[in-house]
Parts: sequence; structure tokens; C-alpha cells
Amino acid sequence: MYKGFLHTHVLVVTLFLLLYVIKTILLLSNRTDLLQKFSKMFRIPEMIISTLFLITGVYLSLQLPFGSKYDYLFWIKLVMVFASIPIAVIGFKKSNKILAALSLLLITGSYGLAEVYGKKKAIVAVDANAPTANDGVALYEANCKLCHGDNGKAMMAGAKDLSATTMDVAAMKEIILKGKTTMPPAPVNEEQAQMIAEYVNSGIKGK
Repeated sequence: MYKGFLHTHVLVVTLFLLLYVIKTILLLSNRTDLLQKFSKMFRIPEMIISTLFLITGVYLSLQLPFGSKYDYLFWIKLVMVFASIPIAVIGFKKSNKILAALSLLLITGSYGLAEVYGKKKAIVAVDANAPTANDGVALYEANCKLCHGDNGKAMMAGAKDLSATTMDVAAMKEIILKGKTTMPPAPVNEEQAQMIAEYVNSGIKGK
């Protein structure tokens, strides 16, 4: 279900951006007649896209690991998205070029911030020089616990239940290093990936 919502969200965000780019270009180029025709033609699709944008966005936000919701980037992105909507409505209703451009800037900025946030969330590796850098438990807690939980059953942000996995150590190591679907590659080396996989296999799997 998570992957379905994620793919839908990416699609509607892209369509939402496309619509607002076109409308902003028409407004800034003083093509008001064409803008009115375009807005009228796509009024219902825009309402559907906007609704799906909010529904999928709220769902995905609720699926984030608990600690992620206290990340300042997450809240900045959220404020930018919700601020852009009324600004866009007022801007296009009053044909205000500054407000329309500001709305588009906020929307595109929030999209870019989402990319930065996703990468930032993924980079949580243990310092390679730290005493615990080759400790499977510490490596798991630093790189996997946020989404998989202490017991591997948290299943946050589309994560799999590690306690029920049928994969062997080699298969787990491969996914840790290369990532799969919504899971990004862990920022660890092969030896550390091996230790995480061995810990999951012996300390979490089957419990």
C-alpha cells in the first residue's frame, strides 16, 4: 500500500507542478484570455489532482518514522506546501503576478526540499572510526532502526518486517548495499553490511 501511495503522490505532485507552471507562464506573459480558458478546461482535473496531492501527502507523512516528524526540514516543507495553496488561489483569482510566482516558487521549493530531506534521512551511518563502527547491533540501530524498529517489525515508510523475512545473509547484505524499492542503499561498506545482515539473521529474524 505504501508504494502505491508513494507512486501516486509523485505522479500528482508532478502534474500539480506542471499545471501551475503553465498557469504562471500564461499569467506572466499577459495571456489572460488563454489562462481563463486553460483554468476552466482543467478546473475539475486540478481539483482531483490537488485533493490526491493532499491525501497522499498526509498518508505518507503519517507513515514516517516517529523521529523524522521532528526534523526541521519536514516542517519547513509542510509549511511551504500549505502556504503555497492559498497564495496561488489569491494570485490567480486577482491576476497578481507576484503572488502567482511566489506560489510556484514555494511549491517547487518544497519539492526540492523533499528530495534533500529524503537524502538527509538516509545518511545516518556510524562514524567509521568509532569503536562501535563494526558492531552489527550499533550499525543496525544507526541505519535501520528508524524504519524497521528495534524488533524489525515497525514497518515504517514501507519497510519490510525483518522478523518474518525468508532472505539469507547474502541477500540481505545485497539489499543493504544497493537498496530496494523505497529503501535507499545504506551508507556502509561491505563489511558493515555483512554485520548488519548477520545481526538481523541471528538477533531479529524469526522472533
